[in-house]
Amino acid sequence: MQKLQKIIRQLFESKIEIHVLFIIFFLVSFFLPPLINNLPVDKIIHVVAYALFLLVCIYIGRWCSRRWLLQNKFSRLLFFMPVSLAVLSFTGIIGLKILTSNNVLSMTITALFFVFLFFFLGFFLSVTRNTVLRQINEAENLQQQKEMELELLRSQLSPHFLFNTLNNLYGLSITQHQKIPGLLLKLSDLLRYSVYESKESFVSLKNEVAYIETYIELEKIRIGEKLSYEANIYKENIESNQIAPLLLMVFVENAFKHSKNTYGQTIDIRIDLSLMNDTLYFTVRNQYIDGANKIKDFKKTGIGISTTLKRLELLYPQKYVLDTKKVNGYYEVKLQLNLK
Repeated sequence: MQKLQKIIRQLFESKIEIHVLFIIFFLVSFFLPPLINNLPVDKIIHVVAYALFLLVCIYIGRWCSRRWLLQNKFSRLLFFMPVSLAVLSFTGIIGLKILTSNNVLSMTITALFFVFLFFFLGFFLSVTRNTVLRQINEAENLQQQKEMELELLRSQLSPHFLFNTLNNLYGLSITQHQKIPGLLLKLSDLLRYSVYESKESFVSLKNEVAYIETYIELEKIRIGEKLSYEANIYKENIESNQIAPLLLMVFVENAFKHSKNTYGQTIDIRIDLSLMNDTLYFTVRNQYIDGANKIKDFKKTGIGISTTLKRLELLYPQKYVLDTKKVNGYYEVKLQLNLK
């Protein structure tokens, strides 16, 4: 799409080249028929001369459009357009009288037809060109704005996971320092993905799932037997689909973060992921505190969630359904996402 926009822009913005090609094509189209029909040289010259006159009609119409219509000078346009058409019509009638021997009425109607046709052809070509260029500019500006916003969101997201993980490591280094070596190995895998893969607009769904599984392994080491974890991840066809990096990970990390604050002896988390007809079905379920410290509104829970919601709107407009609900002490997030 961007390549097509670039080609169209170059075509419409090339001034001298496009005009030279148009004039040559226009004159040749008038010159060839009389030449093929073996008309006398003087007639061919008259036809080409009239073709030049019609070119003048086109460019005067174009000039009126650019000079007054596109600059919203309607009063001047209403004055100069009739004047231009009157002068061109008179000139066209005189020129056609030289070329043909038709009666005056027929010749006048023909001349007026050609003058008005080619004048407004130039007029509307100018309007169309301006409209197309404006639409291309708007599309390019929107695309640049979208890319800048996505880049900003990605730059916020990677440090977000790093800071959260380092905070967890700091706590464990004091209470359970023997777990640190295993956690560091898992952390290196996570950082490799979040630093390098997250720079891409889209990554393999297989890699995103592998990243989630690595993160969960890290949490298993950190939490230990207190973690009650169940996963139903169907990996069929995930290699052939792509997804925005760290999109699903945010919901998993958010579930672990809020489950840690529960009063129970175990941290209960369930993750379901399946793919059907290029549509991803992703569910994360975790305990939450129903009381004074209950979980905040989903859309107001930290930078990770807020950036993910913005990314969904930018990358998958009208292609996703996100539902949240609280049932019997559990908080559930369901994401249905069209990956195509």
